[in-house]
Amino acid sequence: MPFQSIIDDLAEHGWSLQEHFLCDDLAHALATECRKREARGDLAPAGVGRADALAVREGIRGDFIQWLELGQSAVGDRYLESMESLRQALNREFFLGLDEFECHFAFYPPGAFYKPHLDRFRDDDSRTVTAVAYLNHAWQPEYGGSMRMYLENDETLDIPPLSGSLVVFMSGDMLHEVLPTTQERLSLTGWFRRRSVQVL
Repeated sequence: MPFQSIIDDLAEHGWSLQEHFLCDDLAHALATECRKREARGDLAPAGVGRADALAVREGIRGDFIQWLELGQSAVGDRYLESMESLRQALNREFFLGLDEFECHFAFYPPGAFYKPHLDRFRDDDSRTVTAVAYLNHAWQPEYGGSMRMYLENDETLDIPPLSGSLVVFMSGDMLHEVLPTTQERLSLTGWFRRRSVQVL
């Protein structure tokens, strides 16, 4: 796993793209798992906000999600084990105090998108580092569905959701969005979390 490249990129500019992070068989198996869950109706419309303020707002985001937990499937456990190794590496290098990783499958049907947003809630700073793995084999530019990252100096970077690639960035700093997709778009979206500091 190319953890050192991720560490170096985060230290230099706050984000990292690893185009071949997942091997082909793992990416394919995770995509199959996601499609099985979608076919069973296990995925639910994603909401915006949290706790009592959580609401489904199709004008902001249109994906369907289900959280990935240890013990649900062998392939899921394999992915979570790799993220645990990355968590340990991030803590060693940056002393971030990351104590857990949470993630969900995200299924975008044709026409779905996610408007620009930050991954950290205004009243909860526990989400620290975002990690998004893409599961879309033979994705073509005309399909859309790229993640647009808003960088410094009004620059943007569009990252296509190519199978096996991983994007990592600082959750509270990187404004980003998912551009409209014309095809079914699959990913695993997750966050390395630390204990939240509550302001009294």
